[in-house]
Amino acid sequence: MQLTAEEQRMLAGAEGEAVQRAVAYQIEVGRFFGAERLVPVTNAHMMGDIEVLGDTGLAFLQEMQALGARARIPITTNARCIDFAWANKLGQDPGECAKEKQVIGALQGMNVLTTDTCINYQTLYQPHLGERVAWGDTGTCIYANGVFGARTNFESGPAALASAITGRTPAYGFHLDEHRRGSFVVDLSGATLADLADWGAVGKLVGESHQSYYAVPVFTGFRRTPLADELKQLGCALASYGSMGMFHMVGVTPEARTLEDALCGSVATAVERVAVDDAAIDTVYRGYSLGAGDARLVVFSGPQLSLFEMKQLSLLFAGRTVARGTSCFVTASNGVISASRKLGYLAPLEAAGVIVLEGVCFYILQNLSVMREKNGWQNMVSNSAKIVNIIGAHRFNTILRRSADCVEIACTGRLT
Repeated sequence: MQLTAEEQRMLAGAEGEAVQRAVAYQIEVGRFFGAERLVPVTNAHMMGDIEVLGDTGLAFLQEMQALGARARIPITTNARCIDFAWANKLGQDPGECAKEKQVIGALQGMNVLTTDTCINYQTLYQPHLGERVAWGDTGTCIYANGVFGARTNFESGPAALASAITGRTPAYGFHLDEHRRGSFVVDLSGATLADLADWGAVGKLVGESHQSYYAVPVFTGFRRTPLADELKQLGCALASYGSMGMFHMVGVTPEARTLEDALCGSVATAVERVAVDDAAIDTVYRGYSLGAGDARLVVFSGPQLSLFEMKQLSLLFAGRTVARGTSCFVTASNGVISASRKLGYLAPLEAAGVIVLEGVCFYILQNLSVMREKNGWQNMVSNSAKIVNIIGAHRFNTILRRSADCVEIACTGRLT
């Protein structure tokens, strides 16, 4: 790789061993992906919870802290696996809870903002067109590339931390122009898309049929400008089902003012075209097995909820109660929960018996498989196509439903 004079000094240890290790790691990552150089980044976002890190990951963070590692650019953290206020009630392991606090301490000691949110792009930082960042979590990466026109790849936890320490990242993938052009066109003119889950269903249909990191769908024909939460669900589903890192939406996203812009000069007639309509979306909903009809778990999570989503749920749950024997979870960031409390959106949820967890995502909860067995949860119902896909490792039978239907299932205890 071609290193600048400053990067060569980093590699030689002139800025300390922590910086030396970080840049050496980035060089190896860059070589693996064929990068020719490093590029400056302005912001980083990392995954790092004890459920994912394990003891080895915790030891790595503590070692880097002991070496004097310090973030030189702003870096935030993704969702945790433990809400300490609920850990005992959920039966989470006290030893792992203690380790999670050690993770937080090590990160804070390296100048990391432990914000514990997977929707940093909605609540913390919105990069501008062409800005280079180093973001972990699939949903954040595809939103940065597709919605903001910023540039990032899916960064692992160590890679994002290294970027924060050096202020650089390897120039491969979506940092390069050639990978940002649209690959195929998706016509949404036949889709009503009235619920968040519908946008996730589109992501599932498109992602499953085009499974490639470098496949970049170009959406056209939608009937109105999509909202941020709708783009969030679309992007998360594309990333989850198709491993995609970018999409274009003609007339909405920065690099797709026109179809020709999105395709970067490719002849539109020669590009693959796909249509997604209401019938295809309805087929997605019908495709989930109801199992034995268990309706004891409803989840609004993966990604965390925005303030707008909290408001909508507060209206849907107002005056209602979660059915006996059913558990309903909502996850959101500290900032969103705090604002929801002040604006009166939290009270109706808590009065209904909804469990609101702070700073976590449901699918990475510590001890989740044990919780499933203890509570006899067989099915998991959600309006998030991403979590319906990604939580399969915990052996739930998952079911995607629209938001109001999820509330109805939670409050009646009947699966439809």
